[in-house]
Amino acid sequence: MRYENVRSGRFLSRPNRFVARVELDGAVEICHVKNTGRCRELLTPGATVYLERSANPARKTKYDLIAVEKGPLLINMDAQAPNKVFAEWAAAGNFLPGLTGVRPEFTWGDSRFDFRLEDEKGVYLVEVKGVTLEDGGEVLFPDAPTERGVKHLRGLIRAVEEGRRAAVFFVVQMKGVTRFRPNDATHPAFGQALREAAARGVGVFAYDCRVTPDSLELDAPVRVEL
Repeated sequence: MRYENVRSGRFLSRPNRFVARVELDGAVEICHVKNTGRCRELLTPGATVYLERSANPARKTKYDLIAVEKGPLLINMDAQAPNKVFAEWAAAGNFLPGLTGVRPEFTWGDSRFDFRLEDEKGVYLVEVKGVTLEDGGEVLFPDAPTERGVKHLRGLIRAVEEGRRAAVFFVVQMKGVTRFRPNDATHPAFGQALREAAARGVGVFAYDCRVTPDSLELDAPVRVEL
């Protein structure tokens, strides 16, 4: 996926989870943050950030904050991007080589999953999660407690029990990491649910991305350690 009209700025502060103050060409711009997560280790004063100018002239904020530099890493932090890049990647047959159909936002029981894929074997349910938390070369999910994430994993387990294929797919929104693991220190219930899901037949995948200031593309598998 690609962004248009991207510019770099210097992060100043984040008054609330929806907006950031960014220095752009010597002036302070109030920007929309496309990620409502904590992102405390990313949005630090002085960090170089990348902004996409909105095509809507009536919007209150002219720019969306989409990426940030963290040392040598360029990290995409657009929370909408993981589903978009997975959809592009899956549509090209990279997840299911015999793909015959892709349907986003599919309801199964009391859960709504990101994708319902199909091939000659039938339905394959996929829940996509974006990963932006990095520590010493490893990436972790979640960066904050997520009861919704636990519910999704329980739903995927039920789908497998009913004879469907199902997976959780972690889109690592950066390049140059060594492994993925659940963030048990932040939300032990999610880690427990993820290990149970894997043991019950739910696929667990993590892929990194090629990231530039104006693009994001799924690239290669990341080792998963549960």
